[in-house]
Amino acid sequence: MGNQKKKKKNRKILRYRKPLNLNVGMIVFAIIFVYMSFSVYTYMKREKVQFYEVVEGGIVNEKNYTGIILRDETTKYTDRAGYINYYIREGKRASVGTSIYSIDETGTIAAFMAEHPEANIGLSEENLLDLKKQLSSFSTSYQDESFQAVYDTRYSLEALVLEYASFNALDNLSAMMDQAGVNFQQVRADQAGVISYAVDSYEDLEASQISESVFDRTAYSRAITKSGQMVPQDSPVYKVVTSDNWSMVFPLSEEDLTKYSGESTLKVAFEGKDLTASGAFSTFSGTDGKTYGRLDFDKYMIQFISDRYVQFEIVSQKVTGLKIPISAVTEKTFYLVPKDYLAQGGDGDSSKTGFMKETYSEQGTSVVFLPAEIYYSTDEYYYIDIGDGSQLKAGDYLVKPTGANIPSEEEAEEGETEAETEGAAVQAAKAADNGGRFQLGANAALKGVYNINKGYAVFKQVEVLASNDEYYTIAKGMSYGLSVYDHIVLDASTMEEGKLIYQ
Repeated sequence: MGNQKKKKKNRKILRYRKPLNLNVGMIVFAIIFVYMSFSVYTYMKREKVQFYEVVEGGIVNEKNYTGIILRDETTKYTDRAGYINYYIREGKRASVGTSIYSIDETGTIAAFMAEHPEANIGLSEENLLDLKKQLSSFSTSYQDESFQAVYDTRYSLEALVLEYASFNALDNLSAMMDQAGVNFQQVRADQAGVISYAVDSYEDLEASQISESVFDRTAYSRAITKSGQMVPQDSPVYKVVTSDNWSMVFPLSEEDLTKYSGESTLKVAFEGKDLTASGAFSTFSGTDGKTYGRLDFDKYMIQFISDRYVQFEIVSQKVTGLKIPISAVTEKTFYLVPKDYLAQGGDGDSSKTGFMKETYSEQGTSVVFLPAEIYYSTDEYYYIDIGDGSQLKAGDYLVKPTGANIPSEEEAEEGETEAETEGAAVQAAKAADNGGRFQLGANAALKGVYNINKGYAVFKQVEVLASNDEYYTIAKGMSYGLSVYDHIVLDASTMEEGKLIYQ
């Protein structure tokens, strides 16, 4: 028994080690997981390139101007105090001798009208419709930055109500007062012209007196005398405009001066008037030394008879083409090569275009064809890039391909004469063209964008036709330019030629 117990105590238990069994599927999954994780990480860290899709369109420059109106106008004053009543409407023409207003020194007319309410004819349905039309036009064109227009509209409406209320009853009133034997003093026109009752302090203003202060409307006031109102002696009661010619003066910025330099006529659209007109354009210096624009018109004066200030836009001819952001445009320098140096061939492919470069070795001088990408062309020159990776460099000599015409001495002399009116880069290129050999060196900068249709950045030249603060309108249909729906880099400062695009 003792031996058996001892044997049991000496027996050891050994653990079984399972053999390492690698699962191929798990290994593949782990590799894929690591790869995907790395790809996501690098994608998240990679700088994204924002692009813009080229669209067809044009730029509309919407800029409002405020002009002050100058007319041939004379203010008329009453020679006595009394109650005034008008006999002709705002904006109507009056000949010499036409009754303009009457003065009742004793107030008899006012008492008569109080006793005879039938003489006070109210506004007609037609009058009310006209007033609603004026209010509707103002409501649709109102902008917060032009709050002063509220006062102009108020004055205009007051003038309309004045003439409608006064003149609807004019015929009845005159007949009834004659029957009642009421006497009053009638004042007749001593000048022919258009009558207005809106009187301010600028009737005698001339262009030579213009300064920035006349456009400050915070202290501007305009008086409209109403029928039945008591007026003191020597009060301004109406004005007469004696000519259909009128002018509109407005401030000009430096940008405006550049934009409209050389223009003799400008077309303008008047805010809230549904009216466009062309005026003779000129500039002059005000008393404050600043430059102002002047537009002279020979019609539509009556439409503005009650206005002194007017809001308008200058209607410029809309330029159409391709619309691109300003931020997408950059500049790049290119080398100029005469067009008759262009050659075709190389590696048995006659469709390739490039240039014949002069090379030197122990065996002598020879030429080799080097393909080149054309970025832009004029009537005389190609623009090529000889940056990194190019086999062409500044100082290399190019040779005209066989059969090219070498200019005669007479043609060369004509070229020298034409060069006097050309840019320095073109003159340098012509100077380098010597009897069929041309030395690379003359260069010129082009405006362009980076096209990314192929997955990498390619410079494309643009020709700017018009611009505003955000966009350019560029020419379309250029041989080496952009097309509608092309994708370009939105911010050209973040890109360089040939860079791969990750999106």
